[in-house]
Amino acid sequence: MKQSDPFQILSPAERWAPSKSQFEASNDEYEKLLPPLIYKIRRAVSQWREEGYSAVSETSKNLLEFWFNCDHPVKDGKQFRFYFAQREAIESIIYLYEVAGARDKYELMKFDSSQRISTGMFEENWTRYVVKMATGAGKTKVMGLTLIWSYFHKLYEENSQLSQNFLVIAPNIIVLNRLLKDFEGLKMFREEPFIPDNGYGGRDWQNDFQPTLHIQDDLKPVSESGNIFITNIHRVFLNENPEQTVETIFLGIKPKPDADVSKGMDLGKVLRSDKIHDIVVLNDEAHHIHDTDLAWYKSLEDIDNKLKLKSGSGMSLQADFSATPRHNNGAIFVQTISDYPLVEAVRQRVVKTPVLPDEASRQKIHEKESNDFIERYHDYIQLGYLEWEKQYQELRNLKIPILFIMTMNTKEADVCAEYLQQNFPLLKNSVLTIHTNKSGNISENTSQKRDKEELEKLRKAADDIDSDQSPYKAVVSVLMLREGWDVRNVTTIVGLRPFKADSKILPEQAIGRGLRKMFSLTDEEKLVVVGTPAFLEFVESLKTEGVEFEYSPMGKGTKGKTPLIIEVDKGNEHKDLDALDIPLPQMSPRIYREYKNLNEIDINTFQNKKVPLKTFNDEELKEIIFTDIEGNFSHKTIFKDTVPDYRNVIGFFTTNILKESRLISGFNILYPKVEGFVKYKLFTKEVSLSDAQTLRNLSEAEAKHILYETFKTAINNLTVSDRGTAEVRDFISLKNTKPKISDNRPFLIPKKSVFNKIIGDNDFELEFAAALENKFSDVTAFAKNTIGDGGVNFKMEYQAGDGIIREYYPDFFVKTKPGTFFLVETKGREDLEDVRKIKRLQIWCSDVNKVQKEYTYTPVYVKQEMWDKRKNDIKSFDGVCKIFEVK
Repeated sequence: MKQSDPFQILSPAERWAPSKSQFEASNDEYEKLLPPLIYKIRRAVSQWREEGYSAVSETSKNLLEFWFNCDHPVKDGKQFRFYFAQREAIESIIYLYEVAGARDKYELMKFDSSQRISTGMFEENWTRYVVKMATGAGKTKVMGLTLIWSYFHKLYEENSQLSQNFLVIAPNIIVLNRLLKDFEGLKMFREEPFIPDNGYGGRDWQNDFQPTLHIQDDLKPVSESGNIFITNIHRVFLNENPEQTVETIFLGIKPKPDADVSKGMDLGKVLRSDKIHDIVVLNDEAHHIHDTDLAWYKSLEDIDNKLKLKSGSGMSLQADFSATPRHNNGAIFVQTISDYPLVEAVRQRVVKTPVLPDEASRQKIHEKESNDFIERYHDYIQLGYLEWEKQYQELRNLKIPILFIMTMNTKEADVCAEYLQQNFPLLKNSVLTIHTNKSGNISENTSQKRDKEELEKLRKAADDIDSDQSPYKAVVSVLMLREGWDVRNVTTIVGLRPFKADSKILPEQAIGRGLRKMFSLTDEEKLVVVGTPAFLEFVESLKTEGVEFEYSPMGKGTKGKTPLIIEVDKGNEHKDLDALDIPLPQMSPRIYREYKNLNEIDINTFQNKKVPLKTFNDEELKEIIFTDIEGNFSHKTIFKDTVPDYRNVIGFFTTNILKESRLISGFNILYPKVEGFVKYKLFTKEVSLSDAQTLRNLSEAEAKHILYETFKTAINNLTVSDRGTAEVRDFISLKNTKPKISDNRPFLIPKKSVFNKIIGDNDFELEFAAALENKFSDVTAFAKNTIGDGGVNFKMEYQAGDGIIREYYPDFFVKTKPGTFFLVETKGREDLEDVRKIKRLQIWCSDVNKVQKEYTYTPVYVKQEMWDKRKNDIKSFDGVCKIFEVK
């Protein structure tokens, strides 16, 4: 399976599509695999993206450039970026609404590539887009992007048909509570880069975003500056709250077809009142409302009609979001305009990889002929527990993995929960049971007050099961918990329900509660799925949608399916961690930038090569190509009858120069210098910046190269300085290292390290680590410098060949006796950057040894070519130093 990261842009040609035989299948089969509009929309959006979002409003272009082409702040050691799936979804919405003008069924049908749909399949008479995104791909953020786009488009664009009023719909309490975590206090919009800073594009974005948030029936005065109504589905049309049961909490209510939509609650009245003249509907988990007979659909239709009477136009937009927007027959909603299927989410490591028992493991377990539930399904429960226990033993110091078992009825759920607690000590008092009977009550003999208390307790327990304070390690459920229960810690699913192909439950829903990842996107995680043959066959039907399963031996004596955990080996009584510890000095930066020096850049002193000014014809003048400082394509702008504003072009170059120079400020200082350079110094003669010929010349490779390189050199000469010395700020103790999550890879279990495992980034590193552990008796302790989330992350700054200050991470730390330490770099093929890194390592060790006398640090540089020649002759680490010590 080809892996990629979740930020990588996928071209239409790279996307998953049904096989030729599936394309030639019946209409029913085709409609279950690929939305009919997707192929043409993807191609159009991809081309539009490559052209730099042409033919779109200034507001939309500003937002798209800010979201996807700007560096965002670092939080918790990571730079925020939107997933490709999120990017493509909002791009598709904006493209269809603004560029293609596809705001009704007739315009949308122009994108049909199946020739199998008709206008009668589009029930609504308003603009409706459906976004299909796999579980865990971040639908809520796309809802947020849609909201921000509509809000500012309405505010800044004359005659905008969008709205600053939003109805955000949840199908049940669990989904509502999840949405509130992001929307309450507008937290998501303020803490993550949804809204540009004031001044971006000449607008006061942050100051202008002042909507009023209304939660359920807690209605505040309707604001002229925008309103966000976030609510459960029934608040829009019912005149009283339905009875809360386990089903309504976890699955939501199913509105009655004959519900009286005219009697709505207060929220319903507000939405239909004269105070609201336009609205955008954002519908989470949209597969609940596909039936036009449902009161939900009729309520939207009623709101749309009343808006038409008041303002002449109906709802601005309905945007639906779901991992499974399907009708009961499995066909995908024809309104689907963006599709990020589970197969791509697995490949981009957005979700866990499903792992099923291999054939040999399946042959060892059987369903017994017995009326006793435990006897009948004992093998499957036992296998699920064994797989979960291996995960628990590996992960318990970081996260508590959850075992999730699905049964047929409440009696079986109770029996199963009791069996788990009585027979597996790890699960004693740690099993959460979620089920319902016909009345929906927890217990038939409790009072109504007691029921409500138990239901609230159950809801909170389910909602908090990922927290470190949760007492639960297993969940037994009759219900599928189809959506909204967005837990990350489910690592094993046991299916004891005989699902069928025509079940109202979809295969993706059957495993969906276990797909969300616990750890970093860079680490591959596994979801173990076991169960009856009927259940596994049902899950494996996802193969028709491109999902690739891993098959692995399971049961007693087999390896676990968790990622590797590299952590301090605190539970190992045979290790003296104090003796194995290696203190690592934290030095003050020796190489640094002096940002204020930007003022000293004088373009009149530049000795750059001058570029001859070319003359372009009318057709060539229409196209300007933007690339970053590395020459990578950024975007292309095509102009038909207008000349672009030169200030935007100069601003683009200035931003890229600052970005590549790792400068987070200085735009206002550098911009006039770039402007002056282009006007007076770049070309063989002075040019007019507003002339189309000048701007077209700036698209040429030579002009861009000289512009970038001249400023990069000038900035580095002025801003990068070497203090000539450094001081020790603190010492890092390896004993305090946070656990590191790693992909499954070869490792060794060391006796000479504070860590439980040693991994290598390649075979050479692992071979060298094995020599430190097993061959060199004069090594008393060593460790690998693990990098990323968790890990040691020991680094030092150095000036790279391009003049930029970058970070260098040595490979190993070695101790031979108290106070004597070595920093080791291993290298296969050497390049010029490696020479710079080793020189910096040598200077770093010299600085440390000068400013303190308690420890000595020595640089060692082991080249693989020489190692392969001499390794059989090297008997000790002292022998390594005699050959490879840096002097």
